[in-house]
Amino acid sequence: MEKRTKIYFASDQHFGAPTAEKSFPREQKFVAWLDEIKKDAQALFLLGDLFDFWFEYKTVVPRGFIRVLGKLAELRDSGIEIHFFIGNHDLWMDDYFEKELNIPVHHRPKEFLFNNKVFFIGHGDGLGPGDKGYKRMKKVFTNPFSKWLFRWLHPDLGVKLAQYLSVKNKLISGEADVKFLGEDNEWLVLYSKRKLETKHYDYFVFGHRHLPMIIKVGENSSYINLGDWIGYFTYGVFDGEAFELVEYKQ
Repeated sequence: MEKRTKIYFASDQHFGAPTAEKSFPREQKFVAWLDEIKKDAQALFLLGDLFDFWFEYKTVVPRGFIRVLGKLAELRDSGIEIHFFIGNHDLWMDDYFEKELNIPVHHRPKEFLFNNKVFFIGHGDGLGPGDKGYKRMKKVFTNPFSKWLFRWLHPDLGVKLAQYLSVKNKLISGEADVKFLGEDNEWLVLYSKRKLETKHYDYFVFGHRHLPMIIKVGENSSYINLGDWIGYFTYGVFDGEAFELVEYKQ
């Protein structure tokens, strides 16, 4: 077995959308990728929207995704460190991953240090200027009272309703997610530059935008967006020296 030295990053799989049947080939491709990286992965960071919808009732989780969950359990049991950052589609994740898979769940961006390189990692939604409507909506959906109300819906009704609204509103990948806005208008680029005013970071790694990109935001700092596993099938890898975006071709 190769020495485990690489840090892998992936985001925005949106499994379950637009239907379970159409999502399944993408799930198989993702599982194959997980199987490949286990030989040299020191850690794996999942940056949100792994599922197009996820809600944890006290005794029930959404049906499906067993191959993905099983492979993540296999990697974690083998000693690979895994971190999960919630996205805007799985923001109602609670402690299922932590209790069942021993995978910590992060609800906000967090700093990490790898080989003397400082990483700032998160999903990316609600950061930076603008998008005030979404920021207000997120406060409503993350409010404990909203979660309490939704929990009273029977899972068959609640999950089906949420999945319908997610696809109907094109939340999986709207038009804004597939257009590069220019460095001066990409709000995560602006957010990264503002963060650099108070502290140095080598890499800002986010998802959410669905566009793979690496943009210099400082002399020794880069903003990375991981793309997605819908049209691009891209992931990030840090080998201890440099960060690279790679397209997975099965």
